[in-house]
Amino acid sequence: MNFAQQFKNLHIKGNPVILFNIWDAGTAKIVEKSGAKAIATGSAPVAYANGFADGEVMPLDLVIANIKRICLATNLPLTVDLEGGYGADVNIVAETVSRAIEAGAIGFNFEDQIVGTTQLYDIALQSDRIKAARKAATNGAFLNSRTDLFLKAAPQAHNDELLNASIERAKAYEQAGADGFFAPGLADEQLIKRLCEQSPIPVNILALPNVPKIKTLAKLGVSRVSYGPIPYRKMASWFEQIAKEALHQG
Repeated sequence: MNFAQQFKNLHIKGNPVILFNIWDAGTAKIVEKSGAKAIATGSAPVAYANGFADGEVMPLDLVIANIKRICLATNLPLTVDLEGGYGADVNIVAETVSRAIEAGAIGFNFEDQIVGTTQLYDIALQSDRIKAARKAATNGAFLNSRTDLFLKAAPQAHNDELLNASIERAKAYEQAGADGFFAPGLADEQLIKRLCEQSPIPVNILALPNVPKIKTLAKLGVSRVSYGPIPYRKMASWFEQIAKEALHQG
């Protein structure tokens, strides 16, 4: 069984695969040693660790080089965060995905927000972008389609209307070739349960502080839990604190 199929098989409704997101070869080795079944990058930690802001600011050449180094360092399947594919045009998206696959990735996140704005691509256009990404993923890589609907709205505004809009996108993205549906920002148990029941593809939830614990997410039907930028932020906070202690002794 190849890595792409191995990774796809980890997405089990009610028994989610846990992805503790890393940002370089060193952290990949740490997470592998900790018992992970797969390795996943997050765009924000990768960017921050290399001195860039998130949002496709880090040059794609550096992103691809980082993927190659991680693949050389670990014996686990690697899924990567490609943000919005580094361009609106379907040909640019296809080229970005092709490069990530050639570098060794067997999965990738692909989001529907127009990077650098507060807007989302409409469903038809994002579906075309997903089709291009799917065609470029010649190794059968797991295409995790992300919607930013819940990140663009305050938690108190997460309601049935917003959920129905996300389900509409999940169904359209599945038809376009997506393998999974990522809904970062969604934390309400009942809404998560309904999304898992009605999404035609496995649901991925981001483990933010206000999100239910993993055991609860499993009971709700979640298939994948990601930690996104949380590990990097905790590491950075700890690093800053001990640096201050060292530099201001006495």
